[in-house]
This record gives sequence, C-alpha cells and structure tokens, in this order.
Amino acid sequence: MNRNEQIAAVLNGQIKLGVLGGGQLGKMMALPAANWQLPYWVLDKDRSMSAAPYATQFEHGSFRKEEDVLAFGRQVDILTIEIEHVHTGALQQLVAEGKTVHPHPDVLEIIKDKGHQKQFYTEHKLPTSAYRLYSDEQAVRQAVAQGELTLPFVQKSRTGGYDGQGVAVITSPAALATKLLPGACVIEDLVDIDKELAVVVARNAAGEMKSFPVVEMVFDPVANLVDYLLAPAAIEEVVAKAAITLAEQTAEAYGLSGLLAVELFLTKSGKLLINEVAPRPHNSGHHTIESCYTSQFEQHLRGVLNLPLGSTELLQPALMLNILGAEGYQGATRYEGMEEVLAMPGVFVHLYGKQTMRPYRKMGHVTIMGKDRAELLSKADKVKKSLKCLGAEEFG
Repeated sequence: MNRNEQIAAVLNGQIKLGVLGGGQLGKMMALPAANWQLPYWVLDKDRSMSAAPYATQFEHGSFRKEEDVLAFGRQVDILTIEIEHVHTGALQQLVAEGKTVHPHPDVLEIIKDKGHQKQFYTEHKLPTSAYRLYSDEQAVRQAVAQGELTLPFVQKSRTGGYDGQGVAVITSPAALATKLLPGACVIEDLVDIDKELAVVVARNAAGEMKSFPVVEMVFDPVANLVDYLLAPAAIEEVVAKAAITLAEQTAEAYGLSGLLAVELFLTKSGKLLINEVAPRPHNSGHHTIESCYTSQFEQHLRGVLNLPLGSTELLQPALMLNILGAEGYQGATRYEGMEEVLAMPGVFVHLYGKQTMRPYRKMGHVTIMGKDRAELLSKADKVKKSLKCLGAEEFG
C-alpha cells in the first residue's frame, strides 16, 4: 500500500502493532497508541509487566525464544521492540516472510553487541572513544601484564548490559584483580568528560527525520544510572547543533525507522564522541511526555508506522528525575512522600507499576517543568527529599 493508504489503515485500526517487551517503555508507548485506537499487542512473560494492563492484546511468552517471537510476530502487521535483547534470528525469519520489523534485525544485531557498535562507528567514520575488543577478562589482564593496555580504562560487557549493569571502571591493580566483568568485552579509554549528553532522533521509512533538543544527563555514581536530566542542555548553540547533526548522521547510517537515542560524551576539549545508542524510546526522552509537542513514545509509533513525524519543539525547560528503589530496602513496593510531591505545581509523577522493588531499580520518573535551570533544580531537590520508593523488607 502507498503511504496515504498506510496512514488511513493505521488510523482506522486496521494495522496491528506488536511490541516485544512489556516493561515501562511498552506501557508508555501504549498510552499514545490508545489515542488512535491502535491495536497494540505485547509479548512478555506474564501480566505483572508494566504494559500488560494497557495492551489491546497481551501474549505470554519470551522475546528471547525463537518459537515465541515467531508465533507472536505472525499475528501482527508491524513489529517493534522496547528492549534490544530479543531473538533476532526469529525477526530475520519474519522479515523473510514479509513482515515489517522496526528496527530491522540487522540493525539490532549490531546495536545489541557493544563491540559491533564500536566497529560500526569506526567503519562509518563516526567519532567514538578509542577501544579494543577482548575475548574475556583473562585476556584483558594479560594485555595489561604485557604492557599492551594501561590503566585506567572502562570495561563494558559486549552483550546483556542494561540499566547500569555490564560496566566497570578499572582504575587500579586492585580493581583489575577483583572488578573485571566476565566474558567478551570492550575496553575503552577513560574519556575526560565535561558533560554527558543525549539526542533522541526519529526517522520513518519515507526518510523524514526529526530530533528532540539535546539533553544533559547527570548520573548516580553508585548505581551508574541517570539520576536526572535537564532539557535543554546547558551548552553553547554551536555544540547543540553539532550534537544533533552527529545523532542524525548516526541514525541515517543505521537506516532505521523509529527512534534512535544517541548518548554522547562532550569532552573538556570540546569534542563530541558517541558513547552508545538505543533503537527505541529511552530514559533520556521521558521528559518529552509533558515538555514537548510530541512525546518520544508517540514519535516512535509515528516512525515505525511510517506516519508524519510530530513536532519536537520544547515547550518549557524540563528536568526528569528517575525514581529508584531506595538503598536498604526490598520486597513489595510502597511509596512515601507522594502527597507532598503531587501538590507541587509543574511536577508530574509517572509510576511503572512494578510490584516489587530492590535498591536502584527504576520504579518510575518525575518530570518537572519550570522557567529556568535554577527553578528546576530547586524543585528537584524538594522532590528527592520527599519522594521515596521503599520495600516491605528493610536490610543492611
């Protein structure tokens, strides 16, 4: 069908969209899908998943199992993801059968392996930090012993890393002995970072591309997760334009449809380096639900369905604060301080519906709107002091 027929079919509820993964990203995609009465199918392990109550159809299964992905994909018209770690072999088979899959499984094969990602940037002359690939942790230790590799460096597991896992910063012989991660890995130079930035780019099959304004991410040093982000980033306009150009060049190189979140290092010498990417909605775009004309979640739907992309204009400066499970607690989820936070003007709470918590697990986020950076940081401080995600069991 041509594009006009595709748009009509989507808006008339004739296109079933399948999503591999039913976590919080799947939930937040389901909400704009409901605005269009879009048949929204989800595959995940059970109905405790965040997206389950919001799916038109929820299918039990594993997105890592070939047979489950094939059975699910054959029931829908277009297939997308909310997590990279899916069975790409099954997706290749579905593409061979004529199904539309975004991002394409060839792209997923690259992105879900951090070693392949780095090689992709080198091949396409996209700037990234210097790196080497090693078969396992023993090979890393041997390289250090032989003088081929020197401390300090960052080690990243090639596959499986998610939400702060799979990264180790090795700065001393003691860390080399005790903190190296097992298995195949990427070793990167320790970059002299001034700021960590991100750009979420949207692209559709028609070749249309739009980027959200650059955000600045501040990380929790213990959890290695984003503590909060600020939109727009406090950078010079020339740097912002260069970051968006680099992100769009990266999305174009991958040739994907949907979203690509591009995490960047801005070095103290002013260079921009690609850290890594995610071909889906991303933590760095959560604020867009309130702060932009089009949220990243609606934009991903527009991209994979080949609809016209929405405006990415920022309506007002925003801060997104992750709600993490509190240290020293686990078990059934409970919250403290919600009454105070809900009474704050310009503060929007998003809970992910996870029934159990553990320290540093992502449990939700808060978007804060304000006139400037100072107001945002002041409000964020009040939210952090008030709102706690605790568990039924206390330990430590």
